[in-house]
Amino acid sequence: MIQIASIETRLVRLPTRREHKWTGLTEPIGQYLLVKMTGTDGTVGWGEAPALKDWGGEFGRYFGESAAIVDTVISRYLAPVVSGLEVGNPAALHQKMDAIIKGYPYAKAAVDFAYYDLTGKVLGVPVHVLLGGKLRSSVPVTHSIGLIGVDEAVREVARVVEDGVRTIKIKIGVDPQRDVEIVAAIRRAVGPDVALCVDANEGYATPGEAIQTIRKMENSNLIYVEQPVMGIERIAKVARAIDAPVMADESAWNAHDVIQIIAQDAAQIVSIYTTKPGGLYKAMQVSAVCQAAGIICNVNGSVETGVGNLANVHLAASAPAVTLSNVIPVSMPAEHLNGRVGGIYYADDLLTEPMNFSDGGIVVPDSPGMGIPIDPAKIDTYSVSL
Repeated sequence: MIQIASIETRLVRLPTRREHKWTGLTEPIGQYLLVKMTGTDGTVGWGEAPALKDWGGEFGRYFGESAAIVDTVISRYLAPVVSGLEVGNPAALHQKMDAIIKGYPYAKAAVDFAYYDLTGKVLGVPVHVLLGGKLRSSVPVTHSIGLIGVDEAVREVARVVEDGVRTIKIKIGVDPQRDVEIVAAIRRAVGPDVALCVDANEGYATPGEAIQTIRKMENSNLIYVEQPVMGIERIAKVARAIDAPVMADESAWNAHDVIQIIAQDAAQIVSIYTTKPGGLYKAMQVSAVCQAAGIICNVNGSVETGVGNLANVHLAASAPAVTLSNVIPVSMPAEHLNGRVGGIYYADDLLTEPMNFSDGGIVVPDSPGMGIPIDPAKIDTYSVSL
């Protein structure tokens, strides 16, 4: 059986289409660490850690991982302990990683992605087969509007809708008056048939401020309100006071967090990441707990490059609880963009070919592994120093 022969890391920085920010973010997206995992037969699997030092859980429960931290954790702890592991055993992979170091889910997720990619290529099956099977042939995409001005946002959403995207997420949580204004302006711009949701990234100071602000938005027909405040018990207060469903994000990292959300009846929706729980293997555990509790989900992330975004697509295709549109990029190399805006956050990508976007969603790849090859020349072009 093929085993893990080596693990290498590369830091890349992709050029962004425009600045994309959310509440609390202080560094640009797109500078992320790649993992190259080579099997004993020469087969290569790729993973990615879209690690941001500003991204963590509520009240310090989970903490930010920078690219430098992830690189250290992988090279010093994870790579030595998983080297020699046979492909096709993600349970053992995670057991080894969790035994050698506590925490650091983004570092573990990058290794997990590369392992699934390698395993799929060796076995000749796509990653969604390894996750239990493809429930969806296409995964719908939500376009995220960051903390930009109202006029710029209105111009962008018009182009996004023209590109075929049917759900738009609006970043809020900085200024309640601006938040109400931008939601109303976008609803007027896109009309009644495009779904809108908002994401405060824990930005409101109190549940009361969140409730007052969201009530003023609710006539815009929001499909959900994501993480209005910090804290499971505090989002529960908001959830009881507004009509729109509340989605937990920063409050929901792993399956145990979801159990606490269920116990406090804090949210009707959970945003599943491939990264926050530590990879695809544990993300499917989050989905299972949500499904058992009747919580619906989407797949969300940190605006990954095509490497990590392929993992998002396979999770969204396979996780039974993921029934909502997903806040993930439509990863495309520069030569295929042709002025496209919907789902596009970068001016280029590391994939050799574009994701297939059709009828509002990304068509799930069926080739072995993650399904779309990575371009080594692009990795060389966009590599930077730690």
